[in-house]
Amino acid sequence: MLTTVEKVLFLKSVGIFSHIPGEDLAQIAQIAEEVSFKKGATIFEEGDPGDSLYLIIQGKVRIHKGGQEISILGEKECFGEMAILDNESRSASVTTLENILALKIGHDDFYEILSDKIEIAQGIFKVLTKRLRDTIGG
Repeated sequence: MLTTVEKVLFLKSVGIFSHIPGEDLAQIAQIAEEVSFKKGATIFEEGDPGDSLYLIIQGKVRIHKGGQEISILGEKECFGEMAILDNESRSASVTTLENILALKIGHDDFYEILSDKIEIAQGIFKVLTKRLRDTIGG
C-alpha cells in the first residue's frame, strides 16, 4: 500500500496533475484508492457507467472500441478522465495487457475537490485536448 506522500509524489509525475501544488495533490491522494488487475482483465467496457478515473502506476492497458484499438497506455498515464468530468457512460473499453497497479479516483469525491481547484480541471482539459488532437491528426 502506498502512503499519502508516495501517492502525492506519483500524482505529481502524471501529466494532468504535474502543475498542481502538493497541498492540493494531498487532497486527491486521500481519495485515491489503490487497485490492481491481472493481465487480460477487463477494467470496464464501453457503455458501463462512468464513475472513476484511473492512473497507471505499473503496467499497460489497451483502450479499444469494438475491435478497433484506440490507444495503449502505460505508467504515469490515465484513463477514464472523460467520465470523471461528465459522469456519462464509458466511451470505450479498457483491457489490461499486463498486471496493473493503479490509483482509482471516484467521480463524486473528485468533483468535490474539483469545484474548489480550477487548476485540476485545466490539467484534465489538456490531456483530453492532446488525445483529441492525436486522434484526428491535428
